[in-house]
Amino acid sequence: MIRTILLTLCLAMPAAAQERTPSHCIALSQTAPGATFLHQASFQAPLAAETVRLNYVAHATFLLETQGGLRLATDFTGFLGPTEIIPDVVTMNRAHSTHYTNFPDPAIPHVLRGWNPDGGPADHHLDLGEILLRNVPTDIRSRFGDGTVEEDGNSIFVFEVAGLCIGHLGHLHHEPDPAQYAMLGRLDVVMAPVDGGLTLDLPTMIGVLQRLRSSVVIPMHWFSEPSLNDFLAGIESDFVIDRRDATWLEVSLDALPSQPTVIVLQPGLLE
Repeated sequence: MIRTILLTLCLAMPAAAQERTPSHCIALSQTAPGATFLHQASFQAPLAAETVRLNYVAHATFLLETQGGLRLATDFTGFLGPTEIIPDVVTMNRAHSTHYTNFPDPAIPHVLRGWNPDGGPADHHLDLGEILLRNVPTDIRSRFGDGTVEEDGNSIFVFEVAGLCIGHLGHLHHEPDPAQYAMLGRLDVVMAPVDGGLTLDLPTMIGVLQRLRSSVVIPMHWFSEPSLNDFLAGIESDFVIDRRDATWLEVSLDALPSQPTVIVLQPGLLE
C-alpha cells in the first residue's frame, strides 16, 4: 500500500525544468574559448549537452532547438513548413507582414510580440529554466510610408541558453543607442538583416556588427545573391566568411570560432 502511494505521488509530481547554464551577456567579455566549431545536424535530431541548433527557415524566421527539447521561432509568420511541430515560444515584429501573424496557433504557449499593443515599449523577460528570453525595444519607420517614426515599434530579442547569448536583430531600422547596446550585452551569435535598404543601409549595419563583435554572424533578410554578396564584400576585411549549403548549424560556447565569423546559411522550410 505504501509503495502504491509513493508511486502515485511520484507520477503526480511535475518534471523539474532543466537548469540554465549562466551566460555572460552583460559581462561584456571580449573573448571566448576558440576552436574549430559548429557541427552539422538535422532538424529534430538529438542535441549534445550545452548545444543549440539554429534552423534558418525563411526570410527572418529561425527555429532554435535546445538540448532539453525547447523550440523557439523568431519573426514568426504562422508557417514553418510541412511539419506539425508547435513551438514553445514565438517572437514577432511588425515592420512588415512577413515578420508576424495576427493569428498565431492558440496551442503555442508563449507568443512574444516585439511591440506593445497597448502602447509604449514591449517588456519581455521569460524564464523557462533552460532558456531566458528578453527583448530590447527599437524604433521603426512608420508602416504607412509617411516618414514618421513609431517609437518602440519592434524589438531585438535575446536568448540566453547553454551559456550563450544569441541575438536576433529583427527588422532593425536604426543603430542602437548606447543604452540599447548596454542592454544587449555581449552577443556570441547574432542574426542580422543585410538587405541594405528596407532595414539598415549596409555601412550602418556593418558598423553595428563591428561594434557587437559577435563570434558568429548569420545573415538573414537578404533577397538575392547579389545583395548578399554586397554585404559579404563590405564585411570580409573584419570577419572570416564561411559559406554553407546547409540550412542549420549547431553552436556551443566551448566551440565558438577563434575569429569573428560570418556563416551564410541557406533558408529552407522545416519538414
